[in-house]
Amino acid sequence: MDRGKASPILAPRHDSSSRVGKPETAAEKLAAMKARVAAAVGKSKVGGGTGLNVAPHPALVGNRGGLNVELHPALQDLGQYKPSKTIAPKFATSIGNSRPQVEKATAKVKKPLDLSGPSAEETRNNPYFDISLGGQTATLKNRHSRQLVFNQKGKYIQQANALRRQAALEAMKKRIAESSRKIGIDEDLDTEKKYLIEEPPAIEWWDEGLVDAKNYDGLEDPKTLKLDTVDSIITEYIQHPVLLEPPQEKNTPAPKPMFLTSKEQAKLRRQRRMAELKEQQAKIRLGLEPAPPPKVKKGNLMRVLGEEAVKDPTAVEARVNREIAARHQAHIEMNEERKLTKEQRHEKLALNQEKDSAKGIRMMVFKIDNLSNGSHRFKISKNAEQMALTGICVMHPRFNLVIVEGGEHSIRQYRKLMLQRIDWTENSPTRIKEGTKAEALQDWLKAEDEKGELKDMTLNKCTLVFEGEEKARAFRKWGSKVCETDSAAREALTRAKMENFWTMAKSMH
Repeated sequence: MDRGKASPILAPRHDSSSRVGKPETAAEKLAAMKARVAAAVGKSKVGGGTGLNVAPHPALVGNRGGLNVELHPALQDLGQYKPSKTIAPKFATSIGNSRPQVEKATAKVKKPLDLSGPSAEETRNNPYFDISLGGQTATLKNRHSRQLVFNQKGKYIQQANALRRQAALEAMKKRIAESSRKIGIDEDLDTEKKYLIEEPPAIEWWDEGLVDAKNYDGLEDPKTLKLDTVDSIITEYIQHPVLLEPPQEKNTPAPKPMFLTSKEQAKLRRQRRMAELKEQQAKIRLGLEPAPPPKVKKGNLMRVLGEEAVKDPTAVEARVNREIAARHQAHIEMNEERKLTKEQRHEKLALNQEKDSAKGIRMMVFKIDNLSNGSHRFKISKNAEQMALTGICVMHPRFNLVIVEGGEHSIRQYRKLMLQRIDWTENSPTRIKEGTKAEALQDWLKAEDEKGELKDMTLNKCTLVFEGEEKARAFRKWGSKVCETDSAAREALTRAKMENFWTMAKSMH
């Protein structure tokens, strides 16, 4: 075939665009590659994103690959950014289950509530507003800034020095009190009350109505005497005073019944039981009560149940044992029903103590040398509370005073407690209750001395200072008082007007 007469389709193209020039150097190769990439990027920008067959721009006609071939589709989008999309599987179930995502409506921003009050101008213009009833911010007030106030130099140093002087003074007083207590000097240096004998009056009160004078000097003058005058207290009438029952009769104990001998008691019991039996038999005859079942015991078993006992002695004996047990159980239950409950026992005891104190109030005063043993203090207070006694226990470094008052029976039992039952010479270690500190007790109230050993109480004793009757109770309840000085002890007793007992106990040796 002649090359010149060849088909134009199969013949090679001789235009400049179809020629592929082979660069001779690496720089030329790099430049050609950059040119092809730029041509591909420009083509994709112009018509690659529409999807339509649009003719390329004339300027881009030469931006083709080798042999006049279009660029590869992967190279057409080079240089463009496309967001990645998840390719879902194209199945019927996946397409059917997919739902379009509805965008959530943005929440509407609510306008905040205006909580500010009316302005000052509106408040002043309001005709119905009363300034006297309005708040503090109703009217305009000028706010003044607070100025700084500086303390004087040495202010707190002076306060600290005053506190130090006060602490030193208290410590010195304490040392003086301790030293004076050791040598036996009264802490307050306050002497005992001196009872001054008052001078006799110029005229006695029973003669004031008979003598018209301020003294007895005018007795010889008949004018000063008011015997026959109109205003005289001496008349011809006789005054009969109202008869009063003697107050001591209410304290007289009730007469006790005469005690019977054992034979007399048995005779009365037989007569009482015989009368009850006859009454029960009469009720049974009249049909008011059913006849009681026979009281079968093992002793009268054969006599009461003769034929039955012979036929089946085992069953009869078991029956008798059950009846005996039932009678015993009924006896126990009857006794339990008659017993008083705990509350009833307390009520009965309180009632008896009240009756005892209604007969008359008696009082006793005890002097105790040392109360370092805590068990002694507990017994004194606990027994006084249980016996419904009132009074006070005054604890002092030198000696202790106990005053109790109550009914005759309670006072008698308390006297046995103080003078017989308690051993005042024994000592036991100090026991501190929960929630209290050992330092709260004074040194002279602790059972241990400075070395930690138990104090020697062999010479400790309790003495009865006074015993007698009184018209009414002087104390409302039982209590105890710790007094460091004599004046404090007298002050505690002054409220009940019994400070003289402190002087009496102090004078006893």
